[in-house]
Amino acid sequence: MFIGREKELESLNESYNSDKAEFIAVYGRRRVGKTELITQFCKDKPAIFYSCSVYPDNEQLKEFSETLFSYSPEYCAMSPFADWKRAFTFISQIKSDKKLVVAIDEFPYMVDSNKSIPSVLQNLWDHTLKNSNIMLILSGSSISFMEDEILGQQTPLYGRLTGIYKLAPLPYTDAVKFFPSYSDEEKMIAYSILGGVPYYLTQFNPSLSIEQNVKKNILKSNSVMYSEIEFLMREELREPAVYNLIISAIATGCNTNAEIFSRTQIENRTLSVYIKKLIDLGIIKREYPVLTSATDRDKSAKGNLILCDNYFRFWFAYVDKYRSRLGMGDTDGVWEDEIEGKLHLFASKIFENVCIDYMYILNMRKNLPFRFSEIGRWWGKIRTQDDDGKISSRTEEIDMLASDKYGKRYIIGECKFTSSPFDMGQFKNMQTKLPVDGEIYYYIFSLNGFTEAVTMESENNSHVTLVTLSDVLSV
Repeated sequence: MFIGREKELESLNESYNSDKAEFIAVYGRRRVGKTELITQFCKDKPAIFYSCSVYPDNEQLKEFSETLFSYSPEYCAMSPFADWKRAFTFISQIKSDKKLVVAIDEFPYMVDSNKSIPSVLQNLWDHTLKNSNIMLILSGSSISFMEDEILGQQTPLYGRLTGIYKLAPLPYTDAVKFFPSYSDEEKMIAYSILGGVPYYLTQFNPSLSIEQNVKKNILKSNSVMYSEIEFLMREELREPAVYNLIISAIATGCNTNAEIFSRTQIENRTLSVYIKKLIDLGIIKREYPVLTSATDRDKSAKGNLILCDNYFRFWFAYVDKYRSRLGMGDTDGVWEDEIEGKLHLFASKIFENVCIDYMYILNMRKNLPFRFSEIGRWWGKIRTQDDDGKISSRTEEIDMLASDKYGKRYIIGECKFTSSPFDMGQFKNMQTKLPVDGEIYYYIFSLNGFTEAVTMESENNSHVTLVTLSDVLSV
């Protein structure tokens, strides 16, 4: 079952239907769905798909040659090519009524055994391949390799590519489609655990409960998902133990460089390099209060470092932390003692992200009272003055704040993933969180609905909108 990637497929097909040769790079983290995307794209087209392995150069060349020859019986008697120049040149000589797609999956493995391959490809593209009726696709899971060795300005292939696709995890709107039999609440919890990485989503059996899936596919020490994070980090990072220490610190609430240094004792200059790498990989991000100026964003202390990958959050919260117990086979105990009663709290932060994404969708569709220019979380100090002129301050947090580009209209949102309906007391508190000079609209998101008083307030006040989880998931 192939779900999502409609925009990527549409764009790839536009390139395929062009009247010139195309040279495409598709890359992204392990398991994000690169191979499936390319396979789906190639379904109705003349195509050759070669998946690189960790082979010595001569064996890689032999396997690649045989894959090229398998395209047509007329080539089957040919001997493997003596070098890569001849192999890549042959691509332009393959007979095809339509544009031929040649996809090389996990291209970094090919280059690892022969560093000259990008230069060979560059020379052939400039003089032969770009004049052929082909579409050449290179894909890779090593983000650092693809960006440094293929896309970088100092690399042989720089400027030759006609399309670059860095695949991100699927949006929540596609991820929840993997669980058609789940309730909306279960879909939200499953997404909060797995995120949008297709391989992770397919590990859950939608006919089993979340409890059964978590125990079977994540908490058991012999399961693929149990060791997935460590495998991914070893593949992408040179010092996985150091990165593991940093991520663990962030997962336990260390959100600034100073706090991470205090926990890890990694010197600040070195720490900044590690943090940048994790940001580039999409594992963490630095989050600023929305509407923060560019000047303040340059001051790193203003932002909080947070894990932005759902499965990393879950793994560091419930697998890494309780590895000793899980290694002894105590899956039931870890589930009952540490996870079951905390799942809604764990999912609540992801629910905020999903609600913000939902608002982005409405914004693009022009289904909001105004077009916002910025949206996100907000936190900071509020200064107030009482009737006697006394000034006081308090710290506030807002789940969602959006503003138009003129700073005249605002949306304040609250996102509650709890077992209780949203009540009038919560709404009144929401109204006092951020005194601003402008028109304010309130969007209230609630897992378990709203009290009668809040419902009546929404019916009588056009500036109050109530949004259910069903609304969010069916957008």
